[in-house]
Amino acid sequence: MKDTLNYLFAGNSLTRDEARESLLKLAGGTYSEAEMAAFLTVFNMRKLLPQELAGFRDAMLDLAVQVNLQEKDLIDVCGTGGDEKNTFNISTLSAFVIAGAGAKVVKHGNYAISSPCGSSNVLEHFGYRFSNSQVKLQREIENTNICYLHAPLFHPAMKNIAPVRKALKVKTFFNILGPLVNPAKPNYQFVGVFNQEIQQLYADVYKHIGIHHIIVYSLDGYDEISLTGDFRYISLQKDELLSPGLIGLKQVKHEDLFGGNTVAEAARIFEDILKGDGTQQQKDVVIANAAMALHCYFRDKSFEECIARARESLEGKKALQAFLNLIKLQDK
Repeated sequence: MKDTLNYLFAGNSLTRDEARESLLKLAGGTYSEAEMAAFLTVFNMRKLLPQELAGFRDAMLDLAVQVNLQEKDLIDVCGTGGDEKNTFNISTLSAFVIAGAGAKVVKHGNYAISSPCGSSNVLEHFGYRFSNSQVKLQREIENTNICYLHAPLFHPAMKNIAPVRKALKVKTFFNILGPLVNPAKPNYQFVGVFNQEIQQLYADVYKHIGIHHIIVYSLDGYDEISLTGDFRYISLQKDELLSPGLIGLKQVKHEDLFGGNTVAEAARIFEDILKGDGTQQQKDVVIANAAMALHCYFRDKSFEECIARARESLEGKKALQAFLNLIKLQDK
């Protein structure tokens, strides 16, 4: 590690293979906590390069509990978190809307980072049982079009690094790795990020790993399409700035996205929206994100068609049914 640290301190960067090997050794407990802390903080002192992030991703997937679902096309929909906006669970709701619209969703998530309630918090509240059982996950996706991968169950090797991250009390590159390391390796990815620098970094990484992707960032700081103003989206084909009006939806206010102060409050908002009792603003935000994900998944469909498909899934209670069916399966 001494040679690697001196090399990095001199202003050099790692190749993809070097980044992969370094993280494999870190996770394997080869180095002291001081060495690990030094390694992690290097990348806070300069920009993380695409090949380095790709290498860290490779290592995380090598170390992960493997998931081989018998589905040709899978999509994950998630955000990096970290925008500190305390919105309701937009990506999780979008995942059920997408499932209700016919896509196969393998959602990777965790407990909350920058808000009171993350995707794992809300699903656990309703009785979803986290598992890395291949049989359970396969049954869920076959019967409901969606399954959920609670990240800690699939990345056990990270236990050696967790104490160092906690002690540092600053963000590291691990804070942006989550959406990249879904162990099911879906071939479609809809991701929200919390700033434009990370958005461009993700776009550069995805170009090299062959995943159909759409990466979104709302210019006022949200890691999703917030409809509070303009947003930028990047895919393999496009890099475009859009406004709510340009996608046929009305602009909303920041307070319209409030997610509650507790898991119970967040769960009530979540359930209200699925049942059709949410506000129009809440429904529109979910529809916007679900539609963009569907546009990534169904590449032959226009965005307008995907808006209609997402609206039908939410307002026609198909998303609610996917959710209820998934929860019912926990008793079997």
